[in-house]
Amino acid sequence: MPIRRPTRELEAVTALAGEQAGVVSRIQAYGLGVSRAQIRAQVRARRWRRVGSQSIALTTGPLTPSARRWAAVFEAGPRAQLDGVSALEASGLTGFASARIRVSVPRGARVRRARGLDIRQTRRWEAADLVTVGIPRTPPAVAAVRAALWAVSDRQAALLLTMTVQQRLATAEGLGVAALRIRRDRRRRLLHRVILDLAGGAQSLGEQDFARECRRRGLPEPTRQVMRRGRDGRYYLDVEWEQWGVVVEIDGIQHLWAANVVSDALRQNDVTLQDSIVLRIPLLGLRVSPDTFFAQIEEALRRRGCPRLGRPA
Repeated sequence: MPIRRPTRELEAVTALAGEQAGVVSRIQAYGLGVSRAQIRAQVRARRWRRVGSQSIALTTGPLTPSARRWAAVFEAGPRAQLDGVSALEASGLTGFASARIRVSVPRGARVRRARGLDIRQTRRWEAADLVTVGIPRTPPAVAAVRAALWAVSDRQAALLLTMTVQQRLATAEGLGVAALRIRRDRRRRLLHRVILDLAGGAQSLGEQDFARECRRRGLPEPTRQVMRRGRDGRYYLDVEWEQWGVVVEIDGIQHLWAANVVSDALRQNDVTLQDSIVLRIPLLGLRVSPDTFFAQIEEALRRRGCPRLGRPA
């Protein structure tokens, strides 16, 4: 009996599966010209097997972790991507075992239910946060920050951030940039503290350091620790260019504590009512992304008429 050779379509699917840990989606198979009948025939012959409702494994043996991750993305839909710990594992993280595969889809997308998968809509999903080489996943810095937010404990959150830097999947500076995008979360303060430690210490940017950086960038030297009087007594501003009405408040970790929220807001409002521009800069931002924040300072000074900017001393 003559041996049937695979059709060109089946060969194309096999080649694609070789790049995806032995798994293809039904949509991919159909796009390569493989029919539903051909898929059923391969499954009946026990050459292939179904994985969930959207994926086909071109093997009948146990799925590898990589194959399970590919199947998870296919099950979750066309805009799905690995996230959190699962994205870190796909990028090479070792020494941390996750029980479920985390897949994120944008808010409003359809969410399928599948055993062993944690498929969730998230407001933090952004098309720009996608590694396009290999399995769709969030980049390590973003994935590590999200993994820390979703961790079962503060200790686990700190561990994941530390492991990401130790295994050189991302730098502390990269984690810092990703963490600055988090506006509200109960672990935001913890993330800042851990990342500052990973970046080389949580000490604040000294006043002399700030002034030196202003001179290096061609900005006029500000007055530091300016005393003002408000309705509730005296308070101090971190940095002020009084001539141009520009104030910079550097928010350290202590500014994230709930006890300081009201007093900080009242102080900022009081200064704003005196017709000053108030810029709030997190310490983490100055440590990991100084160019961005100093550019805002320069823009504020320019708007208030400060001459001769951008001429380093």
